[in-house]
Amino acid sequence: MSIVYLNGDYMPMDKARISPMDRGFLFGDGIYEVVPSYNGKLVGFGPHLDRMQDGIDALEIQLKIDRDEWKAIADELMSRNGGGNLGVYFHVSRGADSKRHHAYPENITPTLYAFAFEIAPPPIPEKASAACYTVSTTEDLRWKRCNIKSTALLGNVMHYQHGHSRGHSETILYNEDRELTEAAACNVFVIKDGVVATPNLDYQKLPGITRLMLLDILRKDGGIPVEERVVMLDELDSADEVWITSSSKEIAPVTEIDGKAVGNGEVGDVWLAAQTLYTAHKFDY
Repeated sequence: MSIVYLNGDYMPMDKARISPMDRGFLFGDGIYEVVPSYNGKLVGFGPHLDRMQDGIDALEIQLKIDRDEWKAIADELMSRNGGGNLGVYFHVSRGADSKRHHAYPENITPTLYAFAFEIAPPPIPEKASAACYTVSTTEDLRWKRCNIKSTALLGNVMHYQHGHSRGHSETILYNEDRELTEAAACNVFVIKDGVVATPNLDYQKLPGITRLMLLDILRKDGGIPVEERVVMLDELDSADEVWITSSSKEIAPVTEIDGKAVGNGEVGDVWLAAQTLYTAHKFDY
């Protein structure tokens, strides 16, 4: 039985309850993060907490809890749920009001929820064992605040389903100018002639933590040139490699887009070099 955290208490998941008037339930009025851990070691915990706080501030949720408290909750959940390879989910909603009203209510207590769940072992930097992905493409129809990691994920869910219903693992999105934004649940990288490019951040993209860490690692190593810039949809057609990144996938090679092979249809050398570096340094953050 999974043990979860809810508003200061630990309990079996089937005993956890929130009010039906909670604004997270009624409006998707909340923020969340998922932090991977391997044998008790969290990956990117600091950047994840920074992004969550940015979202809390953007939504003007009145919450006072510091990083040490979040870390203590994560450690306790990992311990109570057996350790190993676990994702730790943090959820903050504005809380429950006495009525349903669109404006932010005053003087209500935020709802804090967290749980741990089993995840796959970390990717091994070997071409033969790489988990490869096929994806679809479609126009990005979500709202203009995608930089906030809100619990209101219906737009992302619908885009993810677009790919899933076609037998694919993800959906790469582009805007009305045919510029790549991101994928339904990942950031996107396009590799050509050894150069790694990813769309520059703005309101259309979530600032992914794996994206942040990977760019920092590659720049510090200096062996693989990287660019943050506008990346056009047409660049997928001529790319040598395409990757999608997330905390659970790390750096995932895409071998097929809309039924067409990426490059030679195989896992690339640049992916191998990047995943090797990421594996070596991911616990530094």
